[in-house]
Amino acid sequence: MDAKKKRLTGLVVSDKMDKTIVVEVSERTLHPLYKKYVISTKKVKAHDEKNDANYGDTVRVVECRHLSKDKCWRLEEVVERAR
Repeated sequence: MDAKKKRLTGLVVSDKMDKTIVVEVSERTLHPLYKKYVISTKKVKAHDEKNDANYGDTVRVVECRHLSKDKCWRLEEVVERAR
């Protein structure tokens, strides 16, 4: 794997598409003026070749070339399975 590629860890919120999962990535940042933590979330579509990840799993995705209009991430590993 290339060390320069971005990696994100998030929660699978949809696995209804074939070979595609939607991952919700949350980031906690401190507001510079009010000194309060703000949670920002974004959803990314990731390629899942073997349909390995399921709803509720925690996964790590890695940046790759565009595979479709919205899909430019690839599933690297399933960190934790949903219970």
